Formats: sequence, C-alpha cells, structure tokens
Amino acid sequence: MKFEDLIMKAELNPKKLFLIDGFGAILSAFLLGVVLVKFEEIFGIPSSVLYFLAMLPIFFLIYDIYSYRKQLKIGVLLKGIAILNVMYCGVSIGLVFYHFNTITILGWAYIIVEIILVGFLAMIEYSVGRSIIKASR
Repeated sequence: MKFEDLIMKAELNPKKLFLIDGFGAILSAFLLGVVLVKFEEIFGIPSSVLYFLAMLPIFFLIYDIYSYRKQLKIGVLLKGIAILNVMYCGVSIGLVFYHFNTITILGWAYIIVEIILVGFLAMIEYSVGRSIIKASR
C-alpha cells in the first residue's frame, strides 16, 4: 500500500488516528516503564530515562482521548499530536545519544524501531491534519 493510499484511507475517518496513536502511547508507556525497566541490563538504557520516556506517552494518551472526543478542529489537533510525536522522537534520540556508552544493541534496536513507527504515524497525522485544514477553508 502506498503512502498516498494510507493518507486517503485515514482521511475517511481521521479520528481513528487518535485511537491508533493512543493505543501506541499505551504500548510505549508499558514497554518503556515496565518491560525495559525490568530488563535494564539487557537494553542498557538507565531506568530514570525509561521512566521519563514512559511518562510522555501518558500525556499523549490524554491528548488523544481529548482530541477523539472533540468535534471541531480535528485537523489542528492531528497536526498537534504529529508535532508532539516528532518532538518525542527527538527527545528519545537525544537521551539515547547522551547515554551512548551504556546502551546495548537491543536498546538501540528498540529505540530505532519506536522512532520509525512513531515518525511514520506522525507523517500520516500531519498530512491528514493538513488536508482537513485545507478542505475546511
């Protein structure tokens, strides 16, 4: 499936993106705050960093729930969560590079996969949000 096809499909029901993002936020918070902390030695990411990174998706989940229930400005809200997701990726990269010497290959693999997934979702959210805003003008 092409990226354009995904955008067109998401434009049919843009609120579903908030559900997808919210589910991803729950999964990220659980993996970072519970699983990776339990296996800190295997991933090499300090637990303080993991707890901090796990806290951010919880705030995103609250944003997603609010946005899903909102009837107006869906385009603006989608662009907002997209920007927050990109910022989260940037913070994750920064913290990982700050702890470069302790992170294992598995730790890098987790962070890279999460950044790819969150970044891809952010691109879709931003594109759909921009399309909705253009259509409403």
